[in-house]
Amino acid sequence: MEMTDLMLEMKGITKRFPGVLANSDVDFNVRAGEVHTLLGENGAGKSTLMKILFGLYKADEGSIHFEGKPLVINSPAAAISAGIGMIHQHFMLVNTFTVTENVALGLHTSDLVAVRKRLTELTETYGLDVDPDALVWQLAVGERQRVEILKALYRDARLLVLDEPTAVLTPQEVNDFFVTLRQIADDGRGLIFISHKLHEVMALSDRITVLRDGKVSGATTPAETSRQQLAQMMVGRPVKLAPDKPEVSIGQPRLTINNLSVMGDRDVLAVKAVELSVHGGEVVGIAGVSGNGQRELCEAVAGLRMPVAGSVSLDGVDVTAASPRRCRSAGLAFVPEERMLHGAVAEFTVNENLMLLNHDSEEFSRWGFLKIPALRNQADHLVGHYNVKTPSIDTPTSALSGGNIQKLIMARELSSKPAVLVAAQPTRGVDIGAAEYIHERLIAQREQGTAVLVVSEDLDEVMALADRVAVMFEGRIVAVIDRADCTVEGLGLLMAGADPSSN
Repeated sequence: MEMTDLMLEMKGITKRFPGVLANSDVDFNVRAGEVHTLLGENGAGKSTLMKILFGLYKADEGSIHFEGKPLVINSPAAAISAGIGMIHQHFMLVNTFTVTENVALGLHTSDLVAVRKRLTELTETYGLDVDPDALVWQLAVGERQRVEILKALYRDARLLVLDEPTAVLTPQEVNDFFVTLRQIADDGRGLIFISHKLHEVMALSDRITVLRDGKVSGATTPAETSRQQLAQMMVGRPVKLAPDKPEVSIGQPRLTINNLSVMGDRDVLAVKAVELSVHGGEVVGIAGVSGNGQRELCEAVAGLRMPVAGSVSLDGVDVTAASPRRCRSAGLAFVPEERMLHGAVAEFTVNENLMLLNHDSEEFSRWGFLKIPALRNQADHLVGHYNVKTPSIDTPTSALSGGNIQKLIMARELSSKPAVLVAAQPTRGVDIGAAEYIHERLIAQREQGTAVLVVSEDLDEVMALADRVAVMFEGRIVAVIDRADCTVEGLGLLMAGADPSSN
């Protein structure tokens, strides 16, 4: 099929929800044999548009043509039957089934021999190296993603939607993955690529469509644009993709972790004999693929998980196995990975969430009674100072965007003027504009002499923020490297458990 052949044409797509115009007269198309990226901030309308395409929502206005024919999609099953497949960010696999059994699910067939034979043909055709007889729980993350792609190809999907498909991959796995995607496109299939990683968008895309506030704000190609221009199309203003990092004097160690071991939720060691220190005036970034002990390490430092060995100290004070309150008293601020589970109470107002940390201080309470005017003044100050966009401090926190909830949590935590700040996945799922602001605040803490530990699965973020990078693999710190000596390739090998010096 020629690149000029339109495989998908969505015209005038409009979708309204109560009080929200999610898509407004959106035109979007995909040619056979191309990778067309759909780019935009959270809330820009990308997910709504793709859910309409995949039969999860019904458009209020507009039409869809697929392979030259009008198409009405009322369910995901109808989309799959028409030849449209979606590769979700969170895999839809049964861990206790084999690869073959997972692919056969929903096919109404008991002939697993035939399924396995066809799977083997597909793995050889597209270089998707997966053992058809392996149990899914035994597979690495990159292999599980290949299984998801094989499921779609087995069902003869001619159009594939890939939603943030690289979020859990190492840089080397991303490179291999892109080779596979390009081969799939060269075979005449259409690919819709959704990602917030602008360097990946530039590397893989044939065309790029940008949504902002539910409308198409621009369409371009990698040859005609830059990462900076794409960011501006997404946000509507110039965006600083990497924060300025002025020279600062490095102080004494403020966070010291010695020989720390921590048990995970499955009663196996998740953190194994970790040694790490973070000095005042520096940012240490922890890089690693999800599930290698980063979450358990942060929770142990914050007093949320009991270590089984080793110690943690803050400014020389031993807080090993201390309560979260004692850790905070010793100078810790903690921005957790799950902001709505551990960082904020969705049903509380902005004001109530901001007072959680210091409501019992002399400044804000007396004889067991809250000083309501003082607390409201503090909330107004923090909302303004940290640029939290909210109708008022009495607005339920659940009504805020993800980026503004994250800024609210940052405002509360940093108001304590911490000695040590631990920020886990600080910009996961937030808009590029909010990410820019959060990065600036983290660097500002560094300038104030705070010891900042940033844990992120986004290698670009780690490289932009860190003065030193620690790499975690299977619960251990396998290397600590000065930022000036870091390369994406070297870090990627360490994240996968390989030795860069042997390559």
